Amino acid sequence: MVSRSTRQAALAAAAAARDARAEEIVVLDLRKLSFSFDFFVICSATSARRLQTIADDIQEALSRKSGAARCEGDPAGGWVLVDAGSVVAHVLSTEARGFYGLERLWADAPRLPVPGGVSEPAASSRR
Repeated sequence: MVSRSTRQAALAAAAAARDARAEEIVVLDLRKLSFSFDFFVICSATSARRLQTIADDIQEALSRKSGAARCEGDPAGGWVLVDAGSVVAHVLSTEARGFYGLERLWADAPRLPVPGGVSEPAASSRR
């Protein structure tokens, strides 16, 4: 069973993304769907610079909660992944998010409410 702290880490990552002005933040609970990780945090950024800032802030928040987190990817490529083991955050450009459709791939995953009332994903990322 996943500890409450893993859920709290996912919500802390979402809050960090919100505070860094990420858009369309979603937290997916994958505990019943994946053996590799428990939560995905998915959010969008409007520029490569904003994408990097959001990823850095999420990495810092996850490091405080879980002890270690690392970033992979290139903001210029439109996707940076922040890996903290059981919690993985995907920070994508709006275009990359629509193209890869992570929410479509994990459509059966329950969504957690994000602190601060963050909007639902755009229709293009749900199709």
